[in-house]
Amino acid sequence: MNKSIKKKSLGLALAIVFLAGSTAAQAGLKEGVAAYRKGSFSVALKELTPLAEQGEMKAQLLLGDMYSGVRGVPQDHAKAAFWYRKAADQGSAPAQTSLGVMYEKGIGVKQDEREAVSLYQKAAEQGFAEAQYVLGGMYERGQGTVQADLVQAHKWFNLAVAAGFGAAQDNMERIEARMSPEQIEKAKSLAKEWLAKHKPVTDSGAHK
Repeated sequence: MNKSIKKKSLGLALAIVFLAGSTAAQAGLKEGVAAYRKGSFSVALKELTPLAEQGEMKAQLLLGDMYSGVRGVPQDHAKAAFWYRKAADQGSAPAQTSLGVMYEKGIGVKQDEREAVSLYQKAAEQGFAEAQYVLGGMYERGQGTVQADLVQAHKWFNLAVAAGFGAAQDNMERIEARMSPEQIEKAKSLAKEWLAKHKPVTDSGAHK
């Protein structure tokens, strides 16, 4: 067998191994997510942990949810923050938002409002409604590294409403009582400009 044929054979063999591994991982992820949704959290933990360790973002996010105490396993905030960070670093907006809450409140990590704002902003810029809502509140209060700015607060509340987060409507209407007509118009214009460049995320993605 000449070198060219050997190389092609080796390449084909590696491709088959890769595809087999990928298929198995996807099957494991599907089973883990199904178990999670059914409330079979011990099964979900068993299926999702090795995938999360291999870098599967959705598995990392769900482990963060489970260890946060919301999803039926012994609460461990440090592990929740660890897995949220792994998913957040891969761009998961839900993980960025959840980790932001942990930094804002000092849960499982050292309190750091600067980091919280950074994480909220990353998720909000992806169109994640919950992050937009929280970020609007931080602008309303002037919290963390952002100065109080009702125009920015209104913009983010407006965008959260557009993405399907109805609770932001009350916040938006409340702060309008403290804003001038010019400020309201400016905020609406900023939201419109943002929407022209981005697509809102109307659900929690990997949480579902």
